Amino acid sequence: MLFEMSEFVINNYNVLPNFAPKYLMLRYMRYFVMALMAFVLCSCAKETKPTVIHSVVTTTPAPVGTQSVKNFSGVVRENAETNLSFKTAGQLEHIYVKEGDRVSSGQLLAVLDDKDYKLGVEATQIQYDQTKAEVERMKVLFEGNSLSANDYEKALSGLKQLGVQLQVNKNKLSYTRLYAPASGVIKSVNFERMEMVDAGTPVFVMLDLHSLEVEVNLPADVYAQRNNLIDAYCTANSEQFPLQLRSIVPKADSNQLFTAKFALKGNVSAGKSVDVVLTIGVPSAHTDTSAVCTVPQHSVFEEGGKQYVWQVKADSTVVKRPIEVLGTDDHGNIMVSAGLDGSETIVRAGVGVLKENEKVKIVGKASDTNVGGLI
Repeated sequence: MLFEMSEFVINNYNVLPNFAPKYLMLRYMRYFVMALMAFVLCSCAKETKPTVIHSVVTTTPAPVGTQSVKNFSGVVRENAETNLSFKTAGQLEHIYVKEGDRVSSGQLLAVLDDKDYKLGVEATQIQYDQTKAEVERMKVLFEGNSLSANDYEKALSGLKQLGVQLQVNKNKLSYTRLYAPASGVIKSVNFERMEMVDAGTPVFVMLDLHSLEVEVNLPADVYAQRNNLIDAYCTANSEQFPLQLRSIVPKADSNQLFTAKFALKGNVSAGKSVDVVLTIGVPSAHTDTSAVCTVPQHSVFEEGGKQYVWQVKADSTVVKRPIEVLGTDDHGNIMVSAGLDGSETIVRAGVGVLKENEKVKIVGKASDTNVGGLI
């Protein structure tokens, strides 16, 4: 429309007053119209971009004590399986236990046929007694200078050799009887009566009841606090049994869990599931209760390998606050050991869209009669 108006004025400049030169008026009119058109076009092209203010939900850090209690499921396992075998070969004459039997230390488990071993002892004993009598007679001759020292020493040496051989045969005879080295449970019996058994071949497999342990899978946050373990116990058959940490595998499995083993002293069956309770303390560098607090898990974000929270200042702007994380508590909240004192207002929801020194709108708590904030 402006262009058409300018053309009309230019084409009808004869109506202009005579006191102004026509060509000057025409030139001024063209400049005026062009400037007016440029101003209107620039005004139309410029758009005002509205400022976006993010809404956030806030909270305050909650102080915690110097201990936290965590519960896990564990399994009782035997610490060691003992293979029991004879020290000598022979034929099984008697087996006095069966699978599942509880045995005590020193209890007789099985016996080999010992007839040949008894004969060996008897023969060696006769030879030893005869040689011993001869050496006693030679001693009298030696003391009366009727026997050389060399002959007497040879006789003594022969007697000692027979004594050693006699003891070896007696040991072999004793090896025909197999005793339990400790209290436990017979897991398996590998032979039947009248079978031949070689020396060192396992006849029984025994579970050592004095070396039971509880196996527990711990998450990464508890593994990180393994040096702060204060107390541990398990519950089985409505009884509590103390536990002592024995080892933790320093490599996580496919589920990002670390296998821990606790020594157990108590009458609990191997393979039984138990409830494990661990009491974990705050590290000695953070024993001040006021310095330790918890924040919701979603309020913490990571940047550059460090953890932060957004602190809301009095003018409703947010700033990053670096923190040190201890782990999580029983409710899944993040335990903070440094960076917060509990008086700050931090962002609980909406941390992912905020920027440093950005002004935010704080969403208040909905009324009990206005669920969802619809009114």
